[in-house]
Parts: sequence; C-alpha cells; structure tokens
Amino acid sequence: MSGPQLKPGEVNLGTTIMAVRFADGVVVGADSRTTMGSYIANRVTDKLTQVHERIFCCRSGSAADTQAIADIVHYYLQVFSVQEGKLPTVHTAANLFQKLVYDNKDNLMAGIIIGGWDPVDGPSVYSIPLGGSLHKRPFAIGGSGSSYIYGYCDAHFKDNMTRDEAIEFTKNSVSLAMSRDGSSGGTIRLAIITKDKVERIFVPGDKLPAFWEG
Repeated sequence: MSGPQLKPGEVNLGTTIMAVRFADGVVVGADSRTTMGSYIANRVTDKLTQVHERIFCCRSGSAADTQAIADIVHYYLQVFSVQEGKLPTVHTAANLFQKLVYDNKDNLMAGIIIGGWDPVDGPSVYSIPLGGSLHKRPFAIGGSGSSYIYGYCDAHFKDNMTRDEAIEFTKNSVSLAMSRDGSSGGTIRLAIITKDKVERIFVPGDKLPAFWEG
C-alpha cells in the first residue's frame, strides 16, 4: 500500500472530532479514546488543542503527527501576534495547518478541524482531511466515527444556532458516533469559543446523551 501508514506500536487517534459554527462563536468537540490497534491506550485524551487565544484544532490520525503539527502552528501564530500586534485570523491558522499537511502528505497521517473566532471573520470552521485540502464549512466532522453521523448532522444542523443549540447538537452527534464506532469512546470534551472567552465543558461517560442501541 502507498501513502502514510502507522508504524508498529504508533498511537492512533481513531476518533470522532467536530466543530460547529453558531451565531456568536464556535463549538469544538471530540471523544477521548486513543487506540493502538484494538488496545485502548488512553480513555481520557484531550483531542482539542488550543493554538491561540481564540483558535482551537481538533486532531485525528496519528497522535504524534497531529501533536507536532499543532505545536508548529502554535509557534508561528505566537510569532505572528507579537510581530503584527494583533490576533491572527482563523483563516491564517487554517492555511498554516493546510500547508504543513499538504507539503508532507506522504509522510503524515493527520486529519484536522480548525475552529475559532477572530475580529475579521467572526466565528469560522475549516476542515483539512487526509491529503491536505482545505474546506471552509458551517460545521465539520472527522475521524473514524464521523462516517456514522453524516445523516444525523445533515438532518439536524441549521444556520445561526444559539449557543445551547450548538452545544446540544455537538454532544448528540459525538455521542451517537461513540456508540457505533469501536475506536471512539470514553468522554466528550467541548470548547465554546466566542469573542469574549473560551469555555471548556467535560461530559463524563455516565452523563452522555442516551440513544437506542438495540
């Protein structure tokens, strides 16, 4: 097989990640299971990485690859904000991620979703799937669990949701994916990014939204 593959023993973020734009900001969310083949290496992983004050990325693929990419982008955004004296835009962060993933697409296994708020564009969401293409979306889902919830997300997403509606939509979507995908599980971590603040929410396994499971 050609293309990037996990090395023996390399940790994989077989995962469900998601970002949703709402009227005043962005909600990013993810499950917390990290796998090595059929072995669960970590059941409380934080897959939401803050790369600047109001910009987060959600990571799927190789844990090592995505952590390294996020660290590089974080460094460049810090340099940008110091040199320019202003906040970087989400679009700037997304372009940095896209260039790193695309230029190294044969060596990296990384699918990334970027969400955040900036003074120029307000709330925005970008998706970078394997291969390094860049897509601006009102919402984005990724990881192995995402294939189970495309229909649910298409049916229940609406523009200009309220904060609470976006949180509920994200929680329900990730929970549904976790119930079907063996590589997703554990807990749900959320970050709500607005002009004024970043709020983190933790949903433990016994408080997840419940659905019919047969």
